[in-house]
Amino acid sequence: QVQLQESGPDLVKPSQTLSLTCTVSGDSITKDSFYWGWIRQPPGKGLEWMGGVTYRGITYYSPTFKSRASIARDTTKNQFTLQLSSVTPEDTAVYYCAGRPWSIPTTRDESKYWGVGTQVTVSS
Repeated sequence: QVQLQESGPDLVKPSQTLSLTCTVSGDSITKDSFYWGWIRQPPGKGLEWMGGVTYRGITYYSPTFKSRASIARDTTKNQFTLQLSSVTPEDTAVYYCAGRPWSIPTTRDESKYWGVGTQVTVSS
């Protein structure tokens, strides 16, 4: 059974960098043709696709977050990470990691694997 678990601080101060880790168990993040991504949901809003990384280590970003987001992976730990710089209260959201074959996951419905999510609040 494949499981995804997000981890990181639940409170970040404005202007700081938010750092999250997604730990994948039950399968390898280098599995052929698999893509892994980060999606968030601000309170009262819909899902927002942020970006992802492929099984080959190629990263993709939503234009909305490209200037502030950085996604990386650690194949030795079977993890991929998200860093979001210069955060503001508008970055308060539940952050999810997800995985699917053939393309970057952008919604829950199209994802084969979906994490439980982690609440991050940006506040001083």
